[in-house]
Amino acid sequence: MTLPVRRRPGSLPERPFSGFGWGEPVAAEFDELFERMNRLLEGAATAPAALAWSPAADMRETDNAYVIEAELPGIKRDDIDIEMSERELRITGEYQERAREGTVRRSTRRGGRFEYRALLPADLSPDEVSATLHDGVLTVTVPKAQATKPRHIEITES
Repeated sequence: MTLPVRRRPGSLPERPFSGFGWGEPVAAEFDELFERMNRLLEGAATAPAALAWSPAADMRETDNAYVIEAELPGIKRDDIDIEMSERELRITGEYQERAREGTVRRSTRRGGRFEYRALLPADLSPDEVSATLHDGVLTVTVPKAQATKPRHIEITES
């Protein structure tokens, strides 16, 4: 399926690079792909979701629950919000930078709003979700419903 290509004057060279011996058709396809990617990235940069960062997190499944561990160092418990809908877990909040003296010469810490979303399988107990924050790691435990727990079935002789 081909889509129309919108070209802006001066955005790309008049003649695509064809030094790889692929010829004009392949170079034109790459030209079109790069243009589409640029438009996509320009649109994403202005979206509100682009302003939020996502913390590093692990999700694991036990026999009784799903456990999500998210790294949120330096973030206070009151600055974190956890919401659970039918199947979606959403962790949001904001890292408040502390006041500093002097001029910051280099900073690699993330700041501002953050958001983590996880879509969990069905048959959960959303009313029994629990969360703890210890040493900068937020642990959210989402119990499974009783019907989804695996059980061992004994085989008897007939």
